[in-house]
Amino acid sequence: MSIRGYFITLEGGEGTGKSTLIAGLAEALQSRNIDVVQTREPGGTVLAERIRSLALNPPENQTWSPLAHALLMNTARDDHLQKLIRPALERGRWELCDRFSDSTRAYQSVDGLRMETLIMLEKMVLAQTSPDLTLVLDGDPASLINRRETRGTRDVFEDKDLDFHTHIRDTFLNIANGAPERCAIINAEQSPGQVLAQALNVIDDRLSGA
Repeated sequence: MSIRGYFITLEGGEGTGKSTLIAGLAEALQSRNIDVVQTREPGGTVLAERIRSLALNPPENQTWSPLAHALLMNTARDDHLQKLIRPALERGRWELCDRFSDSTRAYQSVDGLRMETLIMLEKMVLAQTSPDLTLVLDGDPASLINRRETRGTRDVFEDKDLDFHTHIRDTFLNIANGAPERCAIINAEQSPGQVLAQALNVIDDRLSGA
């Protein structure tokens, strides 16, 4: 009988360094002979990547309502879970995912959708597949402006004003503080090496066999 792998998600606002951390974690865990899968949301499968493009970069002058955005994210997530995440976990692989359901809670609630609606959708899609550990990268949005601008990527959320990003930060912290058994908050304003070291310490502390 195979041993189920661990499901680790990375969350946080724009420019907090999730992409850098996930690459560092994958390399570090692979050096321990752990079979790692890197993925992202929205995305991770052919159909989910198509939804990502449509949701984050809609045609010019077109916008989605908060409910439509939430439905798109959950549609992509359902495909992602069925075709990549669950099969990988069942084979004993470790899944590292750049954003997951907490991002939908944060962004769509700040955008105006009721949290109760988001949680209802989340329960329907996730079923029993929830992260074993969520690393929440936290930093002052005002301090991370340069990071966001130098990345050269734009989408409907990155283009929001500072007040929006500040509310996103607060929502992620509320989510993390409300689920301390699953979430660990990491200071994203440290150097990449310090962030990686702290994340690995959390993994070693929280997940047996790491």
